[in-house]
Amino acid sequence: MATYVTLLRFTQQGIQNIKQRPTRLKAAEAAFQAAGSELKQFYLTAGRYDAVIVSDVPDDETVAKLALGVGSQGNVRTDTLRAFTEDEYRKIIAALP
Repeated sequence: MATYVTLLRFTQQGIQNIKQRPTRLKAAEAAFQAAGSELKQFYLTAGRYDAVIVSDVPDDETVAKLALGVGSQGNVRTDTLRAFTEDEYRKIIAALP
């Protein structure tokens, strides 16, 4: 599984319905599970982004489906980044010419 960091920004609709956020988070966790993935951590953040999700997902196609599914509800906009563990980082660096 690959690790991904997803940065979330609430839309106007999302902030107007913020009290529903815990229910939507549970639904997102279920969607990740159904896709053979794991939503490992959720953080509410201050600053440019409103929340951060750390997840383990089998591949890029699956993470794209999950991001599109969450985004299509109209409550958040997502920006997803592939994250490499320290071991993966060391392997990448070791393979450089």
